[in-house]
Amino acid sequence: MRNMLPKVAASVAFCSALLGSAYAADVVKIGVQAPITGEYANEGQSIDNGVRLVIDQLNSKGGVLGKKLEVVTCDDEGAAQKAAICARKLVNEGVMAVIGSYTSGATQAAQTTYYRNKVLQTSDGTSDALTKEKYWTFFRNSFRNADQAEFTGKYLVNEKKYKRIVVLSDYSDYSLGLANSVVKAIKDAGGIVIYQGKVKEKSQNFSAILTKVKSMNPDAIYFSGYYTDGGLLRAQQAQLGINADFIGGDSNDNPDFMKLAGASASGTLMINFPTPDFLPYDTAKQFLKDYSAKYGVPVSSVWAIMNVDGLRAILYAAEQTKSFDTKTISTYLHTLKDFPGITGPVSFRDDGERINTKFNVYEVQADNSYKIINN
Repeated sequence: MRNMLPKVAASVAFCSALLGSAYAADVVKIGVQAPITGEYANEGQSIDNGVRLVIDQLNSKGGVLGKKLEVVTCDDEGAAQKAAICARKLVNEGVMAVIGSYTSGATQAAQTTYYRNKVLQTSDGTSDALTKEKYWTFFRNSFRNADQAEFTGKYLVNEKKYKRIVVLSDYSDYSLGLANSVVKAIKDAGGIVIYQGKVKEKSQNFSAILTKVKSMNPDAIYFSGYYTDGGLLRAQQAQLGINADFIGGDSNDNPDFMKLAGASASGTLMINFPTPDFLPYDTAKQFLKDYSAKYGVPVSSVWAIMNVDGLRAILYAAEQTKSFDTKTISTYLHTLKDFPGITGPVSFRDDGERINTKFNVYEVQADNSYKIINN
């Protein structure tokens, strides 16, 4: 009898493993790595909400390839250290793909872990470094800093005719990289950068650097950092009486910029991809309508739906290849051309870069609405 017990126990364990495998085979897990809490929480929550909306809609129709989809979320707070922890957690959860993160630093901190474990990752991060390694697992669903910088430099010099430009950034790889590229683009267009400076993220008080900038009498101040600092910079610029146009890079494009800037937000110029309400696509209009109906608030910015497009492209590739094998999906995505995304046609290069770049310039109105001022 004692000799039989180990065999019985082994048999029970084997059957349990089979049951677990059978259950797992019926469910495909999708990870979300995003700042659910912290200073970028409204962006991270919108990404998570957007992913869950798409997954719920698909599951209501039977899932994908006959399998239900399950969302597993990890809060990285937009920080690199926590992003690395999230990557290990989501890999251990058995996710097939990860959507996120919102910040380039958090995205990059998780990249290697996903690559080594053959987990697909798609992010809105714009830092040029994100596709440097050419990981077959990574796909950028936005556009790189270099493209935005080239557009910005030509616009500031050729369209706005600014003669004395100040360029400010924070110390993050994303912001500093974008600022350096913008400075180069301004000079390449024949413009003059009279000062390039850096601010410390979350420092709240920027009076020292703004006082220095005021003494230089600029006609334009460009800021490449995030909206959490950009809104305060704009408000404090007005308080100090600096009569210069304020131009924000893409990460300033968030409703909280207006809250932080207050009345000073009016007249601010934002350079970004087409915002959700200006996207001329039926899929975009329907998504925005469905999102507001489900969550009772509008999507926070274009970044959430950029990430949703990354998810949709991955699941489309799974359907077309009839496979959830990540290498098979990746091979298909690298040849994807003009997939009808919410943010417009989606195509990827062989290094995971999204192509077909488009940027708009928005002027913030007195009621905090946007007006497109470039063609």
